[in-house]
Amino acid sequence: MLNPNLDEIQLTKEEYERYSRHLILPQVGLEGQKRLKAASVLCIGSGGLGSPLLLYLAAAGVGRLGLVDFDVVDSSNLQRQVIHGTSWVGKPKIESAKNRILEINPSCQVDLYEELLCSENALDIMKPYDIVVDGTDNFPTRYLVNDACVLLGKPNVYGSIFGFEGQATVFNYEGGPNYRDLYPEPPPPGMVPSCAEGGVLGILPGIIGLIQATETVKIIIQQGTTLSGRLLLYNALEMTFRQLKLRPNPERPVIEKLIDYDQFCGVTQAKEEEAKRQKEMQEITVQELKQLLDGDAKDFVLLDVRNPNEYEIAKLPGSVLIPLSEIENGQGVEKVKQVLNGSRLIAHCKFGSRSAKALGILKEAGIDGINVKGGISAWSKEVDPSVPEY
Repeated sequence: MLNPNLDEIQLTKEEYERYSRHLILPQVGLEGQKRLKAASVLCIGSGGLGSPLLLYLAAAGVGRLGLVDFDVVDSSNLQRQVIHGTSWVGKPKIESAKNRILEINPSCQVDLYEELLCSENALDIMKPYDIVVDGTDNFPTRYLVNDACVLLGKPNVYGSIFGFEGQATVFNYEGGPNYRDLYPEPPPPGMVPSCAEGGVLGILPGIIGLIQATETVKIIIQQGTTLSGRLLLYNALEMTFRQLKLRPNPERPVIEKLIDYDQFCGVTQAKEEEAKRQKEMQEITVQELKQLLDGDAKDFVLLDVRNPNEYEIAKLPGSVLIPLSEIENGQGVEKVKQVLNGSRLIAHCKFGSRSAKALGILKEAGIDGINVKGGISAWSKEVDPSVPEY
């Protein structure tokens, strides 16, 4: 509760010892620690952002934490999702996170929601909590979290990361702006690469997640100035922080109900277009590609459209690298024409989506090609395990 009856909240002897460094801070003190004990926070996602903020909210003494996540721990998570460990690979993230939280603070109540947050369940899941912290990595869920917080009157502590850059703010707090004031319209699907495709510095979510945790604690103890109305921008390479002012837009649409956010963000349409493109596009499996590579026929060119640094990590024998970015700007199209010289074109990437996009562009330029289903990731899993996965 953000305004609890402090007379009803008592700290145990162990809690006085545990939170002694808080208690001697005038801005926290006994009152602030009681507020933390009475507070409840829901974290959407227990990944890169959720990991540090959950660790520190538990350590700070937040009495009740809710976790929403339906994913399992993957070895690629461990570079940045510090709440999880190697022994938890393949197991539910929320179980892993709960285990670690209770090691840090056994008195913390941890509620688990192992399900996909959607328009049908968001209000029911979020309603019991004082504050919602957005640790998600996709636009449909960010709009969903925002709109649900607006309908419920909950503060939304926001953070996002990509590459070496991150941002954080507090939405829907004390009359301040919400997510739709920052992003009235979502970007086209695929314009912003995922961390799986674009990469992220492992330390970055730690910094942004801890800023989110700091803002959450400040809201609970009612001290300091929050980031409401300010967007904090962080650049790890330059080690710089900048601020942008945010204001509520008086002309923004009134949020009256939760909607279909995949539809709103163009995800549904993109999936339909992708399915149509795949239906029209010729594909081969990695097993079929292996047969071609092992055979005598050499009347084809194997095009790799990944980035050069990905090509250094793992490559298929005989492949030619022309990144998607070059094909998109037109320079790569001419390069493809030169290397083909009448041969068939077979294209691949990490998972198959970027190569499909490249083939779509090349088709408009009069070059037909075949896509490798599942890309080099499928090759590593199904054909040659010695090829590194990344």
